Amino acid sequence: MKTRKICLLGDFAVGKTSLIARFVTNVFHERYQTTVGVKIDTKEVSVAGQDVKMVIWDLAGSSALSSTSFNYLRGASGYVLVADATRGSTFETAKTLHASAQKFLGSVPFVVLLNKSDLTMQREIAQSSATDLCAHGWSAFDTSALSGENVERAFLELAGRLQ
Repeated sequence: MKTRKICLLGDFAVGKTSLIARFVTNVFHERYQTTVGVKIDTKEVSVAGQDVKMVIWDLAGSSALSSTSFNYLRGASGYVLVADATRGSTFETAKTLHASAQKFLGSVPFVVLLNKSDLTMQREIAQSSATDLCAHGWSAFDTSALSGENVERAFLELAGRLQ
């Protein structure tokens, strides 16, 4: 079984912790808990006949990667950029974090998640914007930690691309 480190990057309150909880335990917690520093979860998956243990690092929300955050990224095989589909500013943060992560990690696999896509009336970010960010054939997904929409699909796609 391959063990691969994945980091979730995004601004404050975009739903990184909720997405991980939905993926790992298929649960949504109504109460918001701010992540301080880093929280680590694991999930074993099978993709295309390969078993992968995903070690998922939930990094505290930030608009920039600090020197501490770079230490958390060390050794990551891939990452997930998360933006809140109802707050356009979080997509700008995701683009900044993406540029920083690429400088530090190089060209590792990543996916972009526009979370809270179930709040359609409040949406500020078009899915096509996230697709435009994805170079090298990586993928963008509308997700909802609340309903579970596309959460497993996105993580499994990333797991399938990990070396």
